Amino acid sequence: MKELFTMSGKELLFYNTILKSLKDGLKQVRAAELLGVSERHYRRLLKAYKEHGIEGLISKKRGQPSNNRINKDLRKKVIDKLKNRYTECGPTFAWEKLIKNEGLELSHETVRKIMIEEGLWKTRKRKRLKLYQSRQRRACEGDLIQMDGSPHAWFEDRGPKCCLLGFIDDATSKIKHLKFVESETTSNYFLALKEYMLKHGKPKCFYSDRFSVFRVNNDKEGYRKQGLTQVGRALKELEVQLICANSPQAKGRIERLFKTLQDRLIKEMRLRNINTVEEANNYLEEYIKEHNALFAITAENSQNTHRPATNKEMDEAFCYKEERILSKNLELSYYGQILQIKTEGAGYGLRKAKVMVKKSLSKEIKIEYRGRELAYKQLLVKDHQGKIMNKKEILMGGVFPLGGKVI
Repeated sequence: MKELFTMSGKELLFYNTILKSLKDGLKQVRAAELLGVSERHYRRLLKAYKEHGIEGLISKKRGQPSNNRINKDLRKKVIDKLKNRYTECGPTFAWEKLIKNEGLELSHETVRKIMIEEGLWKTRKRKRLKLYQSRQRRACEGDLIQMDGSPHAWFEDRGPKCCLLGFIDDATSKIKHLKFVESETTSNYFLALKEYMLKHGKPKCFYSDRFSVFRVNNDKEGYRKQGLTQVGRALKELEVQLICANSPQAKGRIERLFKTLQDRLIKEMRLRNINTVEEANNYLEEYIKEHNALFAITAENSQNTHRPATNKEMDEAFCYKEERILSKNLELSYYGQILQIKTEGAGYGLRKAKVMVKKSLSKEIKIEYRGRELAYKQLLVKDHQGKIMNKKEILMGGVFPLGGKVI
């Protein structure tokens, strides 16, 4: 019975070329050139064939363990860390943590193969992608900042669900600011935008979705009949443009950021046993630095177009503003409260006057008339028939700070 040999395509090519040398007189120099090997190595192959036949061309390493394999103890240690500490981590994230936290110098591919062999990771088939026209990045940092909120179980089962507000620069992919809040409301965006601008300055433009915090999506006329929400009005006062995207794909940079954060940030907080919004907000600055070091790119233009911002103009812009008309008794209704203007005289000039009611983030109420603050007293608090809340607030259990309509 003839013996069977398993040969690779490369070894079969060696065999055919050697036969041509022996039978057809192919020169050894030419044969080595055809195979892409040195003359010395070709002579070695020819000698092996003459001494051992076709078996001499088959690699002796086939079926043997690699010389570069990791030892059993190191492999066992890696598997133990992957199963007990870095559970549910993807290969790239687990590889980074093994190097940084455990001091285990392994290649990314080694970690990936171990995870596949141990059933800790499954290779995924790529979905057929839809075609979306690419948009060129803005040239300078601060030209366009994408912002959005992501309600999610950020603390898994260790804490309550909450929402992460995120801001990412379009030119550099840098995370500019992150803030954990209870829900995606106007007041929380006011706080996050104020923190952003005091830290970085005022950008040229913010890019958001069409959520009712940013855009009037119904038949209401919005702030002072200008079709603006409170956030839109505040940004207009600060001379910052607000653009609302037509689709999630249009603001893909912030959408992909949240996908990354829901993988990496959650696991980082799990490793640090962070279970509350306060602890998470204290950690975010450290995470942002590490994230930007890995994923940020250099802008086409080195100029930073953020403009300086002061506390005074931030406080003036980021507050609730409502126009009211005083009654003949110099009273106005404001979300269940009856407020009466206090005057020294009769105050006839204020009857039917249009006044501006401002409510700060600390819930302090001011009434202004032609730039002058008016003294007032509270007469009555009405029972409100029911608070109108948006879907995101209901899902996250948020309470609107004004006790009424979503503006």
